[in-house]
Amino acid sequence: MDKSILILDKGTRCTAWNYSGQRLVAGLDDGTVVIYDSTDPASSTFISTSRFKARESSITKVFWVPPEYGDAVACISDDGKLSLWEEVTEDTEEHHWKMRKCFDGITSQVLDVQFGDGQTCLKLVAACSDGQVKIYELLDTLELEKWQLQAEFQNVIDLVSKFGNATCVSATISWNPQRSEGRQSSFVLGYSSNTPALNSPKVWEFDLDHQRWLPVAELSLPDDQVDEVYAVSWAPNIGRPYELIAVATQQGISIWHLGSNPEPDGRLSTQNVAMLSSHDSEVWEMEWDMSGMTLATTGSDCVVRLWQSNLNGVWHEQAVLAPAG
Repeated sequence: MDKSILILDKGTRCTAWNYSGQRLVAGLDDGTVVIYDSTDPASSTFISTSRFKARESSITKVFWVPPEYGDAVACISDDGKLSLWEEVTEDTEEHHWKMRKCFDGITSQVLDVQFGDGQTCLKLVAACSDGQVKIYELLDTLELEKWQLQAEFQNVIDLVSKFGNATCVSATISWNPQRSEGRQSSFVLGYSSNTPALNSPKVWEFDLDHQRWLPVAELSLPDDQVDEVYAVSWAPNIGRPYELIAVATQQGISIWHLGSNPEPDGRLSTQNVAMLSSHDSEVWEMEWDMSGMTLATTGSDCVVRLWQSNLNGVWHEQAVLAPAG
């Protein structure tokens, strides 16, 4: 018999689990953020333990900060504003949530953000509605209010090109989850916009020698560069000689191999190894398991699909999870 582990508040727009799966954050239509905790991990039941008003407008996306930087969440509201909140204890008071940073310097609407660990500090990449990508660095690991804008650019291969009239309705970001001394920070980013050059997913890597971000790969075929990108997801790597990235567009879910060794021009080789039939609808989200071998996807058909590759490298649908009733 199926058993619910929690009942979300009415008006919930978005949710996110923390790294351990023991806490859930939810954003509501009225701008409230709710934290659910598991009081007894053995029972897998959750109750609401905190709530706070983050904005006057609806919360559309929520994200947990990496756990080594404390219990903190980032919120994007319907008006495109980005704020950062931390759970704190002051004097003898109980735990409560305090706003640490409101990124007021971003004049356009924020569409998506993701946290990624660099070799020296926590980084945050924000994709904005004007096609701009902004990279922030945390200046002090103990003070989440101290961020510095490190870089700003548009999601294009030709860094000379500028698109001043771009209108982007959504964006999707995924950091390379691997942390290694030999590789610099990297992430993949795609847009859904009226400017095809911005849409196609680009892999960005930090160039330590020149202290700048460079596009090292583009994950699209020549005929697909106009497609709007719904979601991207970079797989964990536990020993493959290449990276694995999933890209969802209106044509389906494509699986890409990304080379690990740069070509003479500094770019990384790419190979489209599979095109999955997707959900016959828009894909909402994609996540890899910890091994990077199983891809979970969900879309507007309201089911979760699990995808795997067999020993011959052929990708197939492994399972379909549909809601009861």
